[in-house]
Amino acid sequence: LPPLRPPPDPRHTGALPPPAAMAEKLRDLSQPIDVPVLDATVAAFYGTGSKEERSAADLILRDLQNNPDMWLQVVHILQNSQNLNTKFFALQVLESVIKYRWNALPVEQRDGIKNYISDVIVQLSSNEVSFRQERLYVNKLNIILVQVLKHEWPARWTSFIPDLVAAAKSSETICENCMAILKLLSEEIFDFSRGEMTQQKIKELKSSLNSEFRLIHELCLYVLSATQSSELIRATLATLHAFLSWIPVGFIFESPLLETLLKFFPMAAYRNLTLQCLTEVAALQFGDFYNVQYVKMYTFFMLQLQAILPPGTIPNAYANGSNEEQAFIQNLALFFTAFFKNHIRILEASAENRAALLVGLEYLIGISYVDDTEVFKVCLDYWNVFVLELFEAHNQMEPAIPAAQMIPGVDGTGTAVHQRRQLYASPLSKLRMLMICRMAKPEEVLIVEDENGNIVRETMKDNDVLVQYKIMRETLIYLSHLDHEDTEQQMLKKLTKQLNGEDWSWNNLNTLCWAIGSISGSMVEEQENRFLVMVIRDLLNLCEITKGKDNKAVIASNIMYVVGQYPRFLRAHWKFLKTVVNKLFEFMHEMHPGVQDMACDTFLKIVQKCKRKFVTQQVGENEPFVSELLTNLATTILDLEPHQIHTFYESGWSHDSS
Repeated sequence: LPPLRPPPDPRHTGALPPPAAMAEKLRDLSQPIDVPVLDATVAAFYGTGSKEERSAADLILRDLQNNPDMWLQVVHILQNSQNLNTKFFALQVLESVIKYRWNALPVEQRDGIKNYISDVIVQLSSNEVSFRQERLYVNKLNIILVQVLKHEWPARWTSFIPDLVAAAKSSETICENCMAILKLLSEEIFDFSRGEMTQQKIKELKSSLNSEFRLIHELCLYVLSATQSSELIRATLATLHAFLSWIPVGFIFESPLLETLLKFFPMAAYRNLTLQCLTEVAALQFGDFYNVQYVKMYTFFMLQLQAILPPGTIPNAYANGSNEEQAFIQNLALFFTAFFKNHIRILEASAENRAALLVGLEYLIGISYVDDTEVFKVCLDYWNVFVLELFEAHNQMEPAIPAAQMIPGVDGTGTAVHQRRQLYASPLSKLRMLMICRMAKPEEVLIVEDENGNIVRETMKDNDVLVQYKIMRETLIYLSHLDHEDTEQQMLKKLTKQLNGEDWSWNNLNTLCWAIGSISGSMVEEQENRFLVMVIRDLLNLCEITKGKDNKAVIASNIMYVVGQYPRFLRAHWKFLKTVVNKLFEFMHEMHPGVQDMACDTFLKIVQKCKRKFVTQQVGENEPFVSELLTNLATTILDLEPHQIHTFYESGWSHDSS
């Protein structure tokens, strides 16, 4: 297939491909190619003509691309065509030669290409009007130049970086384009080089960029301090962003670079690019060597951020924000998670820094409530790491911890582990509420709300949601272990608001019950029993007092999910188990989509976990429950579909196998 082409040039609507004689003339490359005929052929390929016309044009263009001498026509085409698509076609031919045949070309031809491309770039980018009008063309020429550099630099083009920096100082538009070339070069070497260059060549290019970065660094700082051109500032920040993950660290911390970036952060036009640069810096790790600089950067950043976006307004700001404002909040999530993953310990070390740390965590919790799946995934990934680390430290319970690890100034005389838990008590409590409010749907729940607001049976599993549920479940279990009382109180308080109607909604009840089900086994048995009695009692009451088939179906699915998650509790409380099973039998007559399926699935799950309770006679009963079950069997399964009856009988088989 031909390489990807740019979108059609709107100036060219369509044209007929050349007749056969003209096509043959195009294929004859012994003389300069007929550019108007080539323009017509390219226009026919992109045009709105018939399928046959496009196919004929496609065939000619493929033949030309495959002709080993076609590249010799490129300069002639670029000089004589006004059609952007034709120029792109010529540059694709040239790019292929540079990629695959460059070292086989004579030196004078390589130098000729190199000088011609450089000259055209300088010519177009030295003039503001032509630079803006021909931006797509210049961008493609930049890509071609970088492909040449991958072969020529540093060995055969030693002066490239000094030449580029010198050219950049001659005009602002040339400088802006030089920044674009440097960004492309960095991306080609560090991001896209695998499979296209040998490891030795990649190493050589990286070493050259490192050794010559001082010139680039000076240019960037000079531009950011001197120019008033917003386009040039944006191009420079974008280039710095591409470089920051690999440049020698002294250029970041032992120069005015961070101060310069923070100066641009409050300005709306540069805020996102600056934040992306700061995120790259936040993601770096150098032991303790630059701790002072990191603290300074973070505290100054937080002062600026609070003036730009107060922490309590984030979900609304995102919901009502422009694309740029939404991107800013997404970038904030990346900044905070990168900084905390790598440097949270240095912020714990003094009272002043701890205050700024807690404000940052407050921001990240606010961002976690934003209604965007990708933003939430970024936050959730960090919360899981953060809580796991606290849980593991709490679990190890090391008896002696060196005084040096203590956090000075925190009230209380416990170990460093307890002091950290005390420090994070408030954010952890808010984090529990976040997990309860946003809990993802577990696999067992079959009843969902569709896009029209109707309660329906789920037809297809969403694997992303299941992965998210597993991470949230794990995080909430760690949170529960760190403070069982707070977890229980928050859940029961939220359930009370469902009962009294203050907080009633399908989504609120669902996420709460999924959260309750997810922490099964994280409490000691006595606490779990007390908690479950209150939860199931309240849910059964809610089912009785709530009107409407959809509402009842939602409550039913939540009762079934919760009871299915706590077999230990059901095994220990026969009366509750019997009440639950009879409720499941009631749900088996409920015709609402998904309710019967879920009732049968939950019954099977409970029988598998509590089988002995059904086949032995319980205190206060006249016979084993399985006998009662068989007596009423015909009535129980009366309204079930064949596949549901099959699941029901599978439960009976579980009885037998016990």
